[in-house]
Amino acid sequence: MPTITMDDSRIVSIEQLRAFLKLGQDYRFGVADKKSRYQWIGNTLAKLSYHRLRKKKDRSCVRRYIRAVTGMSNGQLTRLIKKHRKRGKLTPNYTAARKNGFKKKYRSEDIALLITTDSAHHHLSGEATKKILEREYRVFRHQDYETISRISVSHLYNIRNHNRQYCSSSAKWVARTKATPVNIGIRAKPHPHGQPGFLRIDTVHSGDLGKQKGAYHINIVDEATQWEMVATVPAISEEFLKPVIEELLSCLPFVIHEFHSDNGSEFINHVVAALLTKLYIRFTKSRARHSNDNALVESKNGSVVRKLYGHNHIPAAWASAINEFNRSFVNTYLNYHRPCGFAEITSDAHGKEKKIYTHWMTPYEKFRSLDKSARYLKPGIGFKDLDALAGAKSDNEFAQDMQQAKVELFTKLRKT
Repeated sequence: MPTITMDDSRIVSIEQLRAFLKLGQDYRFGVADKKSRYQWIGNTLAKLSYHRLRKKKDRSCVRRYIRAVTGMSNGQLTRLIKKHRKRGKLTPNYTAARKNGFKKKYRSEDIALLITTDSAHHHLSGEATKKILEREYRVFRHQDYETISRISVSHLYNIRNHNRQYCSSSAKWVARTKATPVNIGIRAKPHPHGQPGFLRIDTVHSGDLGKQKGAYHINIVDEATQWEMVATVPAISEEFLKPVIEELLSCLPFVIHEFHSDNGSEFINHVVAALLTKLYIRFTKSRARHSNDNALVESKNGSVVRKLYGHNHIPAAWASAINEFNRSFVNTYLNYHRPCGFAEITSDAHGKEKKIYTHWMTPYEKFRSLDKSARYLKPGIGFKDLDALAGAKSDNEFAQDMQQAKVELFTKLRKT
């Protein structure tokens, strides 16, 4: 097939065009430049008044002529004709690749801060992580967090899932108890009505290794503020539980009104009942076939205790040292530096309830936000001391100290 440089200035009518096509030769346009080819097509459409042709066979003749000369496909030619009708001329669109077409908002330094935060807090939810980033900048005045603190939750997950710097960094656990038919405690669901002092309690077993029993974690959560206290004991017996429960209750800054547990015998016993009676605390337990009665602490078992200590076996002999770690770091971290989600409950026309988590704050911030919160404090406790404890270190600083202390603790325990 010959490739020629054409001079078709004498072809000005459809009849001349048909005569040219009867030659039966497959010519190709001799100009390789795309711009010149597009210009020739536009001139040809205008010269032969393509858009004014009424007969389909005439338009088809022009199309066959252009395709015969240029070798274009029918679909490509159709697109060019539509463009020519709209604009009156044809110019190629050079869509050169635009590197960094949009200004990069989150630089490697910002991604590094997100990695640091997720590593320190064991990869919390997007809302909680965003709240920590905001607190680092607004509360603790760390200026390097200014940009990353404005990140949206959805884009935070985009970075976690797709960012190469994040994905290549080092920046992802509940024992059942048997019900015991003991007539201790009242079968009722707590109704705090936004008031602190209504506690949920449960145990988390660290597992057995052969015949060697593992340590147990005691988890107490306040329903209104999500104030949480964790303790570790060698076994769930009266010898260990009574002093630990007394200690946890004494560490809470507000007055306790109700103590709620499931139906496990570790709490449904006369020792715990006598202790609560002495402290004038109402004792309730979960109702049959109402699995949500103790759902708050059950969810905290997984999202806090299991994330912190995992599913692996922890020897009972380590319980004392781990409990000291809880006193020094864990309980302060959970209540002053780890944001929690607080839900608004809505009901549809059928009475079905839906929880929407609109507020994210630390338990201490939630406690401070309550109306006349000072009236719930225990005698001798003031917000001045609690504020000093909350602001002593930033969220990331305290979390990093806690992670370092945890590594040192378990390294020491494994050598014993």
